[in-house]
Amino acid sequence: MNSIARYLMNFSCLLGLIGCATPAPPAGAQARHQLAERVREDPELAVLFVGNSYSFGVPKAFSKYAASHGKKVRTGHATSGGWTLERHSKHEPTLRKIREGRWDVVVIQEQSRIPALPPRERAATMFPPLRQLVAVAREKGAVPVLYQTWGRRDGDAEVPGDDFLAMNQRLREGYRAAAMEAGETLVAPVGDAWEAEVRAGRGNALFMEDGSHPTPKGDQLTAATFYAAIYGVAAGD
Repeated sequence: MNSIARYLMNFSCLLGLIGCATPAPPAGAQARHQLAERVREDPELAVLFVGNSYSFGVPKAFSKYAASHGKKVRTGHATSGGWTLERHSKHEPTLRKIREGRWDVVVIQEQSRIPALPPRERAATMFPPLRQLVAVAREKGAVPVLYQTWGRRDGDAEVPGDDFLAMNQRLREGYRAAAMEAGETLVAPVGDAWEAEVRAGRGNALFMEDGSHPTPKGDQLTAATFYAAIYGVAAGD
């Protein structure tokens, strides 16, 4: 089993949807159960991605990955380069798309630096619009899922001595805090999957030349992680 498959299998264990030696933790159990029910009941899931350029290639990659595993999906997106959740929360076309799209899942992605900010700054900037977007999704019957992005290849240029692993850890902590703030919302830990590849010496293939945005291979890894999060199975199952 390669590192990606092992990671996705471990994540599936956390979802509690396949038999594993380690029981699933209690946090987010209701959301996981709701998503599992949706997967069982709906032969064609509808998934909306709300975010920015980190999400541009993901809907198509996710659809393709799901189709290769015999799953039908309908995807949509509300994505604009550089946009924050605050901007989406004030943008009526985004809100209308969430309300009117009959989505099963709404994926929510913050701008790439904000979840890695110091806790007070992160809370002030990210949490209010996140709560709003999560509430709108839930009001329309969708399951919100947070998109934990990855650290930049060389870390945050505005943080002295930073690197990928340090920034990725801050993002991980930021999305965990955000998930609790938004009512134990599920997190698709894409950044963790990227970290596994970086630690295995394959990280350069995931980044474009800017050291930030994903290559097609990066989008494929992201799609595989979302597949595991939504369907509760490891890639290849």
